[in-house]
Amino acid sequence: MNDFYKIIGKNIEKYRKLKGISAEELGNRVGLTKKTIRRYETGEIRIINDRVLAIADALDVDPSDLYEGTDVIETTDNVEKLPIVGAVSCGNGVIAYEEIEGYEEVPSSWIRGGKYFFLRAKGDSMINAHITDGALLLIRRQDDVENGEIAAVLIDGEAVLKRVYKTNDTIILQSENPMYKPIILKKDDMRDIRIIGKLKKVVLNF
Repeated sequence: MNDFYKIIGKNIEKYRKLKGISAEELGNRVGLTKKTIRRYETGEIRIINDRVLAIADALDVDPSDLYEGTDVIETTDNVEKLPIVGAVSCGNGVIAYEEIEGYEEVPSSWIRGGKYFFLRAKGDSMINAHITDGALLLIRRQDDVENGEIAAVLIDGEAVLKRVYKTNDTIILQSENPMYKPIILKKDDMRDIRIIGKLKKVVLNF
């Protein structure tokens, strides 16, 4: 049993370091101390499934990634259907889905703590982030993201993916393809351009 928790702990440490997150920061994200995170990572103390799910969400990885190498597969039969949205409108600050092309079932554990929808990737502007034309993209609705994260951005009525960089008074919307120039905006220019969600997962490619 000790090996079981040590494997989970090593996976937590691996993905935490891959994401460039300190043990203290991870602890802050899930309401724990740095010491507790390190004790989980060394397998010194047991970790319950709900805590694994919370840490997976904080690291933006699948819970199954943290169970990798154990004989446990994330156990959930619960699924939810999310709309695959063809267009998004935003009137009076309210986001509305239009041209829904269908629904996709996802495990409930993927969509904890927020509202989600799918977009279909178009074109090759994010190709270097392994996002290809036709990919199905899981988006969590939110109106801001951290510096360097990939967001769904509403530009001229079209929802597109861009990596977002922010300074004191400037926002840069960067494609992941050198063929496309970045969009550089002053914050006052964002009235007609709006962040509508954060990319959480590239689910399918066709």
